[in-house]
Amino acid sequence: MDIEARKYPIGKFKMPESFPDELIRVMIQDIEKLPSQIKETYSKLSKSQKHLSYRDGGWSALQVLHHIADSHLNAYNRLKLTLTEDNPTIKPYDENLWAALPDANSENADASLLLIEGIQHKLAQTFSNMKRADFERTFFHPEHQKSFNLFWLISLYHWHGRHHLGHLRIIQSL
Repeated sequence: MDIEARKYPIGKFKMPESFPDELIRVMIQDIEKLPSQIKETYSKLSKSQKHLSYRDGGWSALQVLHHIADSHLNAYNRLKLTLTEDNPTIKPYDENLWAALPDANSENADASLLLIEGIQHKLAQTFSNMKRADFERTFFHPEHQKSFNLFWLISLYHWHGRHHLGHLRIIQSL
């Protein structure tokens, strides 16, 4: 497997050109399924595999798992802010610095698995109850110096979870 396939096991993020109701429904279903897929894949990793990376210079399985919890928690906060404020400015964070913290390397993954389960449920529940106009609501991302709507957010985090699940599956195959 080449480095690009290891880095982007499901391909790079691409924003869909349109958002028919069926696509949103599929994204929400995939968001709901993610925790069980992660738990199943992660539970099959040996202790040594949990310390392996999917590629040279990449994160370990432990870091990937804890990152999913951290990242999707931030996504949920951004979603709620956007639904309750007009174009709020979100708080960026350095995911590599977060991945270097002790909790991101903890062998006890129970809390992150529970967080992922809860966050994905809350994301799916919130997205399921949104009207199309709600998806047009925006937040401002200071790192990019532009606003993004919630169609972008659901697309990104639909991709993001499956992207990192792909990393865990690569490690599982090692």
